[in-house]
Amino acid sequence: MNPYNPIIHDRRSIRLKGYDYSQTNLYFITICCDNKICRFGKIVDNEMLLNNYGKIAFEAWAKTPNLRPQVELDVFIVMPNHIHAILKINDNPSMGELPSPNNTTIDGKHYEINDRRGVLHTPYIMIDDKQSPLRSPSQTLGAIVRGYKSSVTKQLGLIGFKAKLWQANYYEHIIRNEDSYQTLTEYVINNPLKWIDDKFYRP
Repeated sequence: MNPYNPIIHDRRSIRLKGYDYSQTNLYFITICCDNKICRFGKIVDNEMLLNNYGKIAFEAWAKTPNLRPQVELDVFIVMPNHIHAILKINDNPSMGELPSPNNTTIDGKHYEINDRRGVLHTPYIMIDDKQSPLRSPSQTLGAIVRGYKSSVTKQLGLIGFKAKLWQANYYEHIIRNEDSYQTLTEYVINNPLKWIDDKFYRP
């Protein structure tokens, strides 16, 4: 396993050239609050406690498959200032067999990804969520993220939130095999346990 390299793992980059982000695959995404401000709650005794904003963020993500039937949700968590999620887009059955999503709930909770320094053996890519897709805009990963961010922003606005909520871009990682899937799933589940060491940590 390669050591964690902040230059590689946190680099800003355009979308992976030539890759169709509407095709069937498993994806890991991280969506951050603007300036990493903690908007969604706090970690207490190694567990994430959602405030009202966090509950809205959680429920909006959970409802994604109702709005986009091509999407299957896997493990995810709303952290104080970011969200980690694994999802599957089912739009191209010719892609072949993929790692099977693990829909088992652990202790009745959904979890996120911690910063285990070296757990990501392939780079993050930070992509602009306003980029034009290669195929139908409603089917791409970027469209899914844009729709989610917009929904949460509108709902928070209805209860008086006026500040900028989201960072403009988001991080994504294409999950290409079972080992990567298992590694990222553990990364999500263990995140609250190591919040103080997380690169997104804010006191």
